[in-house]
Amino acid sequence: MNKRIRQLATVIVGQNTTDGVGVKLKRLVSPQQKNAFDPFILLDEFKSDEAADYIGGFPEHPHRGFETVTYMLAGAMLHRDHLGNEGHLRAGDVQWMTAAHGIIHSEMPEQENGLLHGFQLWLNLPAEEKMKAPHYRDFAAAQIPRAELPDGGYIKVIAGDYVGSTQTISGPVTGVTTRPLYFDVSLAPEQNLNIPVDEQQTVLVYVYRGELLIGASDRFLKAGQLGQLTGGDDIQLATKAEPAQFLVLAALPLKQPVVQSGPFVMNSHEEIEQAYRDYRDGVLTIMDA
Repeated sequence: MNKRIRQLATVIVGQNTTDGVGVKLKRLVSPQQKNAFDPFILLDEFKSDEAADYIGGFPEHPHRGFETVTYMLAGAMLHRDHLGNEGHLRAGDVQWMTAAHGIIHSEMPEQENGLLHGFQLWLNLPAEEKMKAPHYRDFAAAQIPRAELPDGGYIKVIAGDYVGSTQTISGPVTGVTTRPLYFDVSLAPEQNLNIPVDEQQTVLVYVYRGELLIGASDRFLKAGQLGQLTGGDDIQLATKAEPAQFLVLAALPLKQPVVQSGPFVMNSHEEIEQAYRDYRDGVLTIMDA
């Protein structure tokens, strides 16, 4: 069966902003985009070697109704939550947190200088899972498999399966309803790569170093640009004279109403109002018996 190559449909240039206590970010996917990239709600890149840009971190704050994925490329962050859990994230580590019914946590830098670089992704939960018990999983860099590519470069498989010509490599994240792919890819100069995807999936590619040729056209994504790829079951990517590093994100859309307000993502305004009441009343994290 012939593969249908996805084409570059939308290009988003990251917008500089701040969040937490003055943490400087580049925001690629925003809730203000009205669920255009269902089920992806938010994607931020944080990158700075100036301590003033990140030292304030993200003190204690609540979430309900979705999952957060934190992936570190450089530096160190400490996660704490109301359940008494602690996670120490270092370069190459991933935390996949399912806020669901409610979690209160903090994310603070564990360094006073040097480069801090990573990504945070918000992935929506289906309506029937939004009020389930919260949980999270930490994955050390050594637990994330790496597919070495024949012509140089590699794919770090965080979630989903990379189906290569001779092998299938599965990431450590499993059991997620939207069946996400989360790959961190590095390509050498003059290298081609094809990644099979489900035709129904929303597919995003974010380039954080170099330039990347998308599909069979002459359209490039440059560093700091995010592209949505549509209309097929195969992603075709290539580099020219320079190497490139980028994220490939894919997941099944939920096709459900989305109402987002601050740290809460639900299906209706009434559910959002309930989340705020629960937080004010101190019961956001209390599950019914």
